[in-house]
Amino acid sequence: MNYKRIKDIIRNIIFGTETPAGKAFDIVLILIIVANSIVIIAESVDIIRFSYGTLLTILGWFFVIIFTIEYILRLLVVKKRFTYLFSFFGIIDLLAIIPTYLAFVLPQMRFLVVIRVFRLLRLFSILKMGRYIDESSQLLRALKASKAKISVFLFTILFIVIIVGSMMYIIEGPENGFDNIPESMYWAIVTISTVGYGDISPQTPLGKILSSLLMIIAYGIIAVPTGIITSELAHTSKNPLPTKFCNKCNSKYSGDNHFCSKCGASLN
Repeated sequence: MNYKRIKDIIRNIIFGTETPAGKAFDIVLILIIVANSIVIIAESVDIIRFSYGTLLTILGWFFVIIFTIEYILRLLVVKKRFTYLFSFFGIIDLLAIIPTYLAFVLPQMRFLVVIRVFRLLRLFSILKMGRYIDESSQLLRALKASKAKISVFLFTILFIVIIVGSMMYIIEGPENGFDNIPESMYWAIVTISTVGYGDISPQTPLGKILSSLLMIIAYGIIAVPTGIITSELAHTSKNPLPTKFCNKCNSKYSGDNHFCSKCGASLN
């Protein structure tokens, strides 16, 4: 069996999601990605890390080795290597393994090992959820179209926060928890967002009146960006981008995509 034949077999297993071998590969990869994520989450809990640290380390290296082998195989069999390298999933695949090896040279980068959890994003490709990503492009188009209005809205919020924060610093002062203007601005942001942590609260009658007015204004302010984005989203839904297809694997994409995320081929 020659090298080209072996490459074709591996390519069909990794990228051939409709073949029995390809489906089996995807199922195994899903299980490994989920297990890898569980290990990373468990390792962040002190009591689990102290009790099963050695096992978690072994499992972590096992997953990194598996991901490394898979990444190398993808590079070897993919038709457009550089396109895959700089594609979204190519970068995610690399980020899942590179921090572990960098930790040998730069121990301070060991905390970046948790980036392996990004491999969960590969499930979008395996489970064929790309169509949902394509649908989300309408939301991105709506956000881009409304960026000017949203910018004005954010600047207005910033002005309100600065003005009200300064006023509350003058009215309440350090004796009531408003130690400085940034601290007062933090209170204004918490109040406008209707979160209301309660760690700082006005004590004087004038301060309570001002905070009440800010709360009332906040209810109206919160609805503004929602209305702006909804309006633009309705507009983009009526004017969708043309659909593109990949000549190699026949995958479907929205009009703002230029390359196939599966095989790297140029889209029509």
